[in-house]
This record gives sequence, C-alpha cells and structure tokens, in this order.
Amino acid sequence: MTQHIVFLDRNTLIVNMRKPSFAHRWQDFEQTQPEQVLAHLKDATIAITNKVKLSGEILAQTPQLKMIAAAATGTDNIDLAYCRAHGIVVSNIRNYAVHTLPEHVFMLMLALRRNLLAWRQDVQAGLWQQADQFCLFTQPINDLYGSTLGIIGYGGLGKAVRTLAEAFGMRVLVAEHKGASSVREGYTDFDTVMAQSDVITLHSPLNEATRHMISTREFDLMKRSAILINTARGNLVDEAALETALVSGRIAGAGFDVLGVEPPREGNRLLDLKLPNFILTPHVAWGSRQAMQILADQLVDNIEAFVAGQPRNVV
Repeated sequence: MTQHIVFLDRNTLIVNMRKPSFAHRWQDFEQTQPEQVLAHLKDATIAITNKVKLSGEILAQTPQLKMIAAAATGTDNIDLAYCRAHGIVVSNIRNYAVHTLPEHVFMLMLALRRNLLAWRQDVQAGLWQQADQFCLFTQPINDLYGSTLGIIGYGGLGKAVRTLAEAFGMRVLVAEHKGASSVREGYTDFDTVMAQSDVITLHSPLNEATRHMISTREFDLMKRSAILINTARGNLVDEAALETALVSGRIAGAGFDVLGVEPPREGNRLLDLKLPNFILTPHVAWGSRQAMQILADQLVDNIEAFVAGQPRNVV
C-alpha cells in the first residue's frame, strides 16, 4: 500500500527532511488554516502537524487517516481521546531540544537576574557617560551562583535545565504536582517551591490540570525578588495575573517564549508591556538548526516505524 503523507504546516521546519524508505506520496502545505484542514487531509493516511489543530470533529471526517505524526513534543492540538478510541496512532518527538531550550532558559535567566535590558537602556540614555566614576550603579545585579531554582515539570527538558543549573552552582528544587496529596522522594511540595525559589522555570505539558497553574495565588507565594521563566506553553500562566505581578512589582521579572494564543494576531496584554524586567521571545527556544534537524530526522523515524508495524513514541 502506498501511504499518502500530508505535512499540514511545513513552514514550521526550516531544515531538509529525508523522505521515508517505503512507497509513499508526500504532500507539503506551507501552512493550513482551520477551514483548510479537511481539504488538505482528503486522501491522507498519515498526517504531520506541528501546531495545526486536529479535533475529533475533523478526524471523524477523515476515516482513512491511520497515523498523526506530531512534529513537536506537545500534543495539546490533537484530540488524543478521539484518536485512542478510533485506533489512530499518535507519535510525538522526544528529547530533541535538550540543548537548545535549556540554553534559551539560561539566556533569559541571566539577562533578568543581571538586569541586562535595564543596563542597556541606561547606557543608551547616556547615564554612564555622565557618571562621576568608572562604573554605573543604577540597577541591582544578582548572581545565579548560590540562588535557588525551582523546576516545574521534570521530563527531559527539566532534567537538562537542572544540569546547567548545577553547573552554575544553583540549588535546585523539583516541584511535586500542584495539589498532590503526597510528595515523592527527590521532589518538593509545589507551594514550597513557589515560596523558596529565586527563579522558577516551567516545563510542564498543557492540559486541564496545568492550565493557569500559575496565577494570583502563586505570585503571592513567590519572593518579590523572584523571576518566572516560561518556555513551555503560554496558558500555563494566567497572563492577566502576570501583568499585574510585574506592573505592581510583586515579582522581579519574567522571561517568556510563549503566549496563550500564537501567533498573537489579535494582540496580547504582554506585548504591550514596556518593562526592562520582562523579556518576550516568539516561541523560538526549541528552534536552533541543530535541534530542528534532530526533530526532522526523528519525525521520519516515527513514520517509518509505524509503517513497519512497530510504532514508537506513541502518546
């Protein structure tokens, strides 16, 4: 049987992809709008999606579809319950970003702890030029060494972040699930992590249990000197509560690579924040060329394994 493979959003990968070794027809769509999904999947037996939403309603109209290959680790855009009930295999990508994403986390962390943007602002404003000594002391500087990092979400990425943190000499706390009745060995109660950490970094999947897991209550638990890093999913954090925490000085800063709706065509309150202690990057922490190539190779590996009758990385 010749498989018909459709990549719904090919422009999310800017590297070369090898073609599978079995008989197939491959069709790329640079992007797929919601109203185009059904037409693009008309004859597909295997769908590749990075962020295109595949709901149960859509999948019910594509009975020929046998596999969905997620070109990402997150699968919150796919109706997994429908897929399991109807025998559609869903495979995702694992551990491809274990170098690039932690480096991005530390880029944000260092910039915020050492007030990089505020210093740049002061130099551009001419304050250093007017100083009466060789250096300028207008912003606080905090080392990572000796500070406490709280990790929420302890999969491959959380573990990789821990490795870098320990190299910097940070104390690391790994958070137990929010609201858990017991705490596993090696983990720390969620609220304790909120209260004791100088830096909190999020690496959890987005689901109903984690949606807005960080909101007003959690910001009230945090140190006023703490910073929050989110390179996972935007909706892990209540964006209105984050804006309030930053503007009021309830926390010292935040570095985000994600928003609740992406791309933010209708705007977003966080886009309007003009604060030197808030850094927003456009969902690129995962996207080094090296990591993207690993992703592309693993994506084809997943498809080949499914066709060979030995599906891997099944969600």
